[in-house]
Amino acid sequence: MPVKKEPSGRRSVQAEVEVSGTPEEVWQAIASGPGISSWFVPTKMDERVGGTATSSFGPGNSMDSVAKITVWEPPQRFVAETREGPGTVATEWTVEAKAGGTCTVRVVHSWFASTDDWDDQFASHSYGWISFFQILRLYLAHFRGQPCSPIQLMAASTEVKEKAWDSLIQPLGLTNASVGARVTAPADAPALSGVVEVVNPPEWPGLLLRLDKPVPAIAHFFALPMGGQVMLPVRLYLYGHSAGDVAKDVETTWQGWLNRRFPPLPAGH
Repeated sequence: MPVKKEPSGRRSVQAEVEVSGTPEEVWQAIASGPGISSWFVPTKMDERVGGTATSSFGPGNSMDSVAKITVWEPPQRFVAETREGPGTVATEWTVEAKAGGTCTVRVVHSWFASTDDWDDQFASHSYGWISFFQILRLYLAHFRGQPCSPIQLMAASTEVKEKAWDSLIQPLGLTNASVGARVTAPADAPALSGVVEVVNPPEWPGLLLRLDKPVPAIAHFFALPMGGQVMLPVRLYLYGHSAGDVAKDVETTWQGWLNRRFPPLPAGH
C-alpha cells in the first residue's frame, strides 16, 4: 500500500478487511492475547492503557515485538506504540460495525520522518497484513471464539524461489491447488485434509487451507526470499478443545518432516 505523507512529517500506511461478527466478537479477536494468537502470531496482551502487547514471531525473545498500549477504547479502538527504525511507530486498530452482521477492521501504522528511508519497509507491512487478514476472516467465519493452539515452523532453502516453493508443496499434494478444491496429503506426509481457501499469485507464492484433519484448523504456507535464501514458513492454527491435546504431536511431526525435506543450513550460511 502507498505511504501517505503529510506536511507535518507524519507518514502512514493502512490496511483493512471486512469480517463477520459483532464489534464485541471482533474486538476479542484483535485486542486479546488468545484472540490475536488465533490468527496472527502467539501474543500476550495486558488489556489497558500502559499495558504491553508482546507478539512472538519465532523461538527466543530476540524475535519478540513489544508494544506499549497508549489508547484503549473497547470495542472500537486501541493504539500501541513500538520503538523501531524511524523512532516511535504508532499502530492504531479500529473496529467499525457494518450492516449485515459484519465489521471493518482497520490497522494504521504511523510515524514521523523527514526522509523516505523507511517507506518501503512500512509499505511491505501493509501488504503483509493482507495475508493475516485472510486468516482473520476465516477464523471469525468458521472458528470464532474457539480455543486455539498455534504452531509456527520455518524451513529454509538455497534454491530459487520457485523451486523452493515446489519442494514444499509438491510432497503435500498441493502443486495444482485451486480455490475451493478439496485436498488430502499423501500418506508419507503429515496428516492434512481440507479445502483450499486462498491461492496467491505466482510472484508471491502462498496457500491458505481450512482443514478438518488432523483437527479443525487453518494452515498457511508461503515463500519469502530473504538474505540470499528462501524462507518457507508453515503456520498451523489448531482449533477446539482437543487442539491442545494434539498440538505437540502435530508440531513434532511437521518439524521432523520439514527437517528431512530441508536439512537445516550450516551456521553462518
